Amino acid sequence: MAKKAVKKTASGSGQSPNFESSLEELENLVEQMEAGDITLEESLRHFERGITLTHQCQQALKQAEQKVQILIKDNGEPEPFNTSENDEPGNDS
Repeated sequence: MAKKAVKKTASGSGQSPNFESSLEELENLVEQMEAGDITLEESLRHFERGITLTHQCQQALKQAEQKVQILIKDNGEPEPFNTSENDEPGNDS
């Protein structure tokens, strides 16, 4: 079975990787480990990287939850998403 290349995130560039890229890299690591085509040393490196990625994902989710809580607190109740009332075709008012 062919090995997949593990994508590196922006963690080495001073930027924090976003949730989606961290989750994608984590999924790739898990697939490689489950396939069983890597050495024990590679598996340990993948596991260690997976722990880091898991913490990054948890932190991103925690921050998102905090933002939602602030928005709900500031506005009383969550508002339904509405881009603009005048954006609908035929609404020339």
